[in-house]
Amino acid sequence: MLIETLLPPADDPLALPAPVLLELTELYASDKEFQQLSGDFPDPEHIRPEQVAASLAEELSHPDAEVLLARSRGRLVGLAATLRHHPSRPDDPDPWIGLLMIDGRARRQGHGRRLTRAVEDRFREEGRTGVRLAVLRGNTTAMAFWTALGYEVVDERPDLRRGRPTYVLRKDLLGEPGAGGQAGGVGSEEGGAEAEGGAQPGRGAGPGEGSVPEG
Repeated sequence: MLIETLLPPADDPLALPAPVLLELTELYASDKEFQQLSGDFPDPEHIRPEQVAASLAEELSHPDAEVLLARSRGRLVGLAATLRHHPSRPDDPDPWIGLLMIDGRARRQGHGRRLTRAVEDRFREEGRTGVRLAVLRGNTTAMAFWTALGYEVVDERPDLRRGRPTYVLRKDLLGEPGAGGQAGGVGSEEGGAEAEGGAQPGRGAGPGEGSVPEG
């Protein structure tokens, strides 16, 4: 898996290159079940490029935000958006995974786990000791995925975007070896499939989460 940073023009965050925006639109539209759960788009059956561009511009509106694209054999298979600091909780020492989305057509190939590990490795390289994310209450699929990767529930609070009830999960990054060869924007292609146990991560670190919870 190769990891690259999405860098839209600073003067116009909506002006993504047309080929990249097309790939991203296909990625967002690839899992209609997730999009229906998230409620982020008016019509999950017909997601338009301009809607995806606006959604990503919102993700990148935070000064500490970063959007990472994951490619496998040249194909875009995933996206992760992270925040180095919680926007309304300065006392929170942990970075956040605000979004992790895997192409719905590429399930059960280990992409979700590899992308998660790449994100964790980047935070380890920065000296961070833990990472947090939010999962919508009732989203058992996302909860199974994240707990299988070592994340534990530490809090419950509404999300920032719509006030929906979420579980806050945290993973301790100390004492766990990194994936290697994935962080820093450069990695190697995977050699084989890695099962995700049927779990499919989606928006907001689990389908429908919407960035991070309120402070």
